[in-house]
Amino acid sequence: MSEFFTRLGDGSAVMMSKDDIRYDIEDGTADAASRGEIPELSKDEIDHLVDIMTMPEKNVSVERGQEGIMTFDAGTLKLPVRAGVPIDRMATLMIHERVLCSDTMELCTTDYSYKSIKNFIAEEAMTMELAQNNCMMPIFYGAMPNLGQYTKPDGPIDNWSELLPSGKIPEARAAQEEAVEHATRDMIFIASQMADAGACGIQFDTVGASGDADVLAALLAAKALREKYPNLGIEFGMAGEFNLGMHGLLEYSGERIAGLYPHKQVKMAEKAGVSIFGCVINTNSSMSFAWNMARALTFTKACTEAADIPVVVDAGMGVGGVPLTNTSPTDATSRASKAIMEIGKADGL
Repeated sequence: MSEFFTRLGDGSAVMMSKDDIRYDIEDGTADAASRGEIPELSKDEIDHLVDIMTMPEKNVSVERGQEGIMTFDAGTLKLPVRAGVPIDRMATLMIHERVLCSDTMELCTTDYSYKSIKNFIAEEAMTMELAQNNCMMPIFYGAMPNLGQYTKPDGPIDNWSELLPSGKIPEARAAQEEAVEHATRDMIFIASQMADAGACGIQFDTVGASGDADVLAALLAAKALREKYPNLGIEFGMAGEFNLGMHGLLEYSGERIAGLYPHKQVKMAEKAGVSIFGCVINTNSSMSFAWNMARALTFTKACTEAADIPVVVDAGMGVGGVPLTNTSPTDATSRASKAIMEIGKADGL
């Protein structure tokens, strides 16, 4: 029986038969459908994914007409920080535009949290203005809500991660609610400064990393910015495939935030005025690449069908079906990209 080169969720290379790949795909889509209460992939979609997984080429690409838009998180950290290339952020932006042919790019700083940016927002605004003068592609500004930065000793609020194990649930909830106020105010202030400097859009990245309060802060900030800047692009890149209920009772527009999967996360984001939604599906590093891709596509398809705004799937380093490695293998990322566009019907990555 023929075997095909593929990966595990941790990036390890393995050989699998076509039957084993199909079995994992069927199991993966069933897992996602059960968790999200959404439809499984159809037989035709499973057949298509099996074909993508078993293509003999090392790297693959989408069919003509299935191309999507590329957006970035931590955009200007990719070359000087992640790759260790000694160039500044402006050169990074222009390389992405003029060499890598990126559709958009994100200006950001090394300490990728909105709270930290307050100390040098004037310098960041000047950099954004210069970037707009030098680049033709849309330039976003991005960072994380990162509610954890508002807890002691870095911030003024008691740490709910310490209060919860002590059984101090009301105190933990009150601390999170106070953090939402601080974070919302900071995100509106910083995003307004960047919008006034010419930013084409604002990205709230890793939304929900600190739980449902983190999501609420980003939603409130997005709503305020949409009212203030009707034409500003606002992008959400989520932290996980469902919203963690660190608080558990928080609501937005009459709906509880905790526990929502991508197809419901996107509808809540739309209500807040978000214009681009980055859904996240977590990779299980102990399962196969085929299993993870089936889960990712099942959630993605439900999200794109529910959405009235563009959906750009987070793909890489342990999300979107991509193996959990710092440098993702292109045999996996190219197949993930092809599958997300052709089967998941996403608008981009």
